[in-house]
Amino acid sequence: MDLKNAQQDVDTWIKEHGVRYFNELTNMAQLTEEVGEVARIIARRYGEQSEKESDKNKDLGEELADVVFVVLCLANQTGIDLQSAFDKKLDFKSIRDKDRHKNNDKLK
Repeated sequence: MDLKNAQQDVDTWIKEHGVRYFNELTNMAQLTEEVGEVARIIARRYGEQSEKESDKNKDLGEELADVVFVVLCLANQTGIDLQSAFDKKLDFKSIRDKDRHKNNDKLK
């Protein structure tokens, strides 16, 4: 599935199940909350903090999908073609960082 289709799928879901989009500020707060949930899992599962028993069954993939869903909502409601924006960003980074990471001694 590409981003354009994902945006359409989210829009269809919102219209069929969500009644309407939350406003942009609410979705931004929602995105922050979802990113926080991802951060909590990663900090405890892969970082130095111990994982609470109540967090051990949390699904990182599901939480990442929540982040993607809200990003797609924000793109839809602000008129952003995320596929085009992503492609443009990847092209830009490919030119800017062509040799940057290959020449970074910290990554060897």
